[in-house]
Amino acid sequence: MTLTMGSLFDGIGGFPLAAARYGIKTVWASEIEPFPLRVTSLRFPEMAQLGDITRLKGADVPPVDIVTGG
Repeated sequence: MTLTMGSLFDGIGGFPLAAARYGIKTVWASEIEPFPLRVTSLRFPEMAQLGDITRLKGADVPPVDIVTGG
């Protein structure tokens, strides 16, 4: 079984980068700043970008095993 992760206040994707090194798949991230979004889009093109955390509805966020916050 592969563990999954979501990253809140993701920044440039430090938690997803560390997770990938241990075989953990980051399913989604929440970030609003343009530069960090460009960085993570290049590093993790398969990771869903959910945008502004204040506009998320919990029922719409895919479930994951781990949630991180930067």
